[in-house]
Amino acid sequence: MAPMGGFAVDGAGSDYKGRITVSVLITCIVAASSGLIFGYDIGISGGVTTMVPFLHKFFPSVLRKKEEAKTNMYCIYDSQLLTAFTSSLYIAGLASSLVASRLSTAIGRRNTMVLGGCTFLAGAAINGGAANIAMLILGRILLGFGVGFTNQATPVYLSEVAPSKWRGAFNTGFQFFIGIGVVAANCINFGTAKHSWGWRLSLGLAVVPAAIMTIGALLISDTPSSLVERGKLTQAKRSLVKVRGKETDVEPELADLIKSSEIAKAANQEPFVTIFEKQYRPHLVMSIAIPFFQQVTGINIIAFYAPVLFQSVGFGSNSALIAAIILGMVNLGSILVSTSVVDRYGRRFLFLVGGIQMFVCQVALAALLAVTTGVSGTKHISKGYAILVLVLMCIYAAGFGWSWGPLSWLIPSEIFPMKIRPTGQSISVAVNFATTFVLSQTFLTMLCHFKYGTFLFYAGWIAVMTIFVAFFLPETKGIPLDSMYAVWERHWYWQRFVQRKS
Repeated sequence: MAPMGGFAVDGAGSDYKGRITVSVLITCIVAASSGLIFGYDIGISGGVTTMVPFLHKFFPSVLRKKEEAKTNMYCIYDSQLLTAFTSSLYIAGLASSLVASRLSTAIGRRNTMVLGGCTFLAGAAINGGAANIAMLILGRILLGFGVGFTNQATPVYLSEVAPSKWRGAFNTGFQFFIGIGVVAANCINFGTAKHSWGWRLSLGLAVVPAAIMTIGALLISDTPSSLVERGKLTQAKRSLVKVRGKETDVEPELADLIKSSEIAKAANQEPFVTIFEKQYRPHLVMSIAIPFFQQVTGINIIAFYAPVLFQSVGFGSNSALIAAIILGMVNLGSILVSTSVVDRYGRRFLFLVGGIQMFVCQVALAALLAVTTGVSGTKHISKGYAILVLVLMCIYAAGFGWSWGPLSWLIPSEIFPMKIRPTGQSISVAVNFATTFVLSQTFLTMLCHFKYGTFLFYAGWIAVMTIFVAFFLPETKGIPLDSMYAVWERHWYWQRFVQRKS
């Protein structure tokens, strides 16, 4: 037994000898590509908000501030209207992710992903052609609905389709595509920043990832769990044979899925009520704590505002966009590290290593900015120190990329029993959006008032979450979804809440 409440339950329940087949590989890659739209949006927003023609048209007050040289470097972009543009997406995402649990139970995981892609596509088209702030915000709201649907359905889809032995690796694909979306968006911003209409192209090109993932989702079948849940047993068996391979005996897995579905139907309870029962307390705590902690690592804020941040610490406009691209590439590479080791060393190992790495970087960043820009933030930072800021941010992004990035989507999608899985994932995504909304509303103001202390604020949270994982998160690698109850039954703290299964 590993220290502090983490352990592996070897051979708990039945492993169905799932192999990695070409079909499961293609299916999971296509499903994971849903992450493209969320990543593209995160990357595009920060870059567009530094483009002068965009600011001139919609946010002239920010430009006026920028031209006043006396403005403290941390406060240039502190505008509530500019922040509303970025964060309107998260309120819409929060609302749609809660609706998505009922939707993915009723129409299936795949169809929810298709709906998300279509909604995002419409929002991207409106944003690209925006003539005023109202159109801009309406487009953002539709993008939010799209992202809410896909972020709820995709991680569950991946966890249900992947063989349990490799579930971690397959699920990290979603975060990998989010990373690809961020890097692609940063490259596009770099190319379009020089043109007066560049912001329209950047926002409008979001239709491309939306079209890719929507067409992809239409070509794959739904998960066996979802098909069983909706009474489509023949299709469920066909889907299982397809992803597990023709020579694999799928009957035991199918029988277990049917049994789980029958138990859920017999209980006939509202899933949003069931999830608050005492026996599901550990699941509920994780579905709230994990996404909340993921956001208070500060990563999305750094990804959104990377170009803004780098401009603030002395990079020119072009250099700031290049720096943001470098940051995205580092993040992408580190997700691949996570994919290769998550099923070998486990989830806890990556959480703890990544947490320590991010904590050290945030403290170092705060110290560096305090020394070089002064307590008031008015001193100009030298080029050498600006590069050091970038290096520290890259090490920080790598720590996130192999820990809290992919694992925050994986854990909530794998710990719930079938009857409350869509609901649990919905709560998780809603918490993610709610926290991002609050942080994106307050980050630029916080940066203005706390200055370098903003990084210490995030370092404090990283310390808390790393301790939380060490004590309260059990190891879930390699355990079939229907046997996951065993990890809670044997945990030093959570065993007092869960009912032992005979």
